[in-house]
Amino acid sequence: MERQLNIGQIEQAMASSGTSQAALARSLGVSRESVRKWLSGLTFPRPDKLLRLARTLDLSFQEIVVRDEPEAPVVAFRKARGTKTRDHHIENAQTMGRMLRQLVPFLPFDVLAMPPVLKSPSVDYAYLQSAASLIREHIRVGPVEHLDFHHLIRHFQALQAVLIPVRWGRKAVHENATHIHLPDSQTTWIYLNLDVNTHDFKFWMAHELGHCLAPELRGDAAEDFADAFAGMLLYPHELALPAYHSLSALPDNTTRLRGVMAIADECLISPITVYRQINACAEFVGVEPLDLEKDLYRWVTRFNQRHPDFSGVVFGEDLPPEPERYIEVCSEEFDSPFFEILAAFLKQSGKGAGFVQTVLDVPLLDARGLHEALT
Repeated sequence: MERQLNIGQIEQAMASSGTSQAALARSLGVSRESVRKWLSGLTFPRPDKLLRLARTLDLSFQEIVVRDEPEAPVVAFRKARGTKTRDHHIENAQTMGRMLRQLVPFLPFDVLAMPPVLKSPSVDYAYLQSAASLIREHIRVGPVEHLDFHHLIRHFQALQAVLIPVRWGRKAVHENATHIHLPDSQTTWIYLNLDVNTHDFKFWMAHELGHCLAPELRGDAAEDFADAFAGMLLYPHELALPAYHSLSALPDNTTRLRGVMAIADECLISPITVYRQINACAEFVGVEPLDLEKDLYRWVTRFNQRHPDFSGVVFGEDLPPEPERYIEVCSEEFDSPFFEILAAFLKQSGKGAGFVQTVLDVPLLDARGLHEALT
């Protein structure tokens, strides 16, 4: 891969704003010599400096970087509701993907091949019914059975997707999940943030499974399909239709909302997933959907407050977990080879905590603890 700065675009922006190399260096907290080398094409800024450079000159990554990378990592995000994916999110995830390339030779898969995927993925309700039914058949659960976390984990294994459990907290700047596909090795790596509500966590796992099954989709089309697929997989038509009739017969929205919360608790999925699937089913069969929007999110907030984050479920009261326990629990609960192959790579390559920090997108202090435990 060759990456270089779009020096002409940068110099034009500097000229327009009256910014000298010395002033740019002061703004970025680097030496004037570093800026000179960047603009001479001798060196390339680190990701954090690249982000600050773009912000300082009011340019996008596409405007300041010239890239020749035909096999660039393909990334997708499942971010917190209401937050947007920015250029620097893509750049950071692609940097993580380039680090993951170094781990590919250590993967335990016998054959690095493209796993079976869905043909012509669509958000059409009937298509989603068929796709979800097919995957449920592969997972070996019936049309009205509730999926658990281990059902989903086993199917990720069948697709040779590597799960990477992380603790990114509840900050809006972090993703709830990040999906990275490396076209050159046909490998898929899925970061799952454990610091989210338990009911939401299952949806995000199913959402990432949707990405694995529809790798040809990009951008909003990919996110829309993954959302729709996750809803249908977790709460299929066979459950949604009788639930619609049952809730519609209730006397008012308060009792209907109480019913939605009860279903969510029984299935261990988000009340929002239940509500959206019931209304999608209603639209499909041509009946009047439920109208619970006014109070739904207030009820969901109270609902979520009664339930722990998934990190609390897997680690109990041992929060934050020591690095050794974090590695052990994540490897066992998610049956993931990630930390085993990361340890093998670190021992062979001699890479330090900085590699762990970048590939996991965690603070350096946490990365040092993990590096020590892995080596």
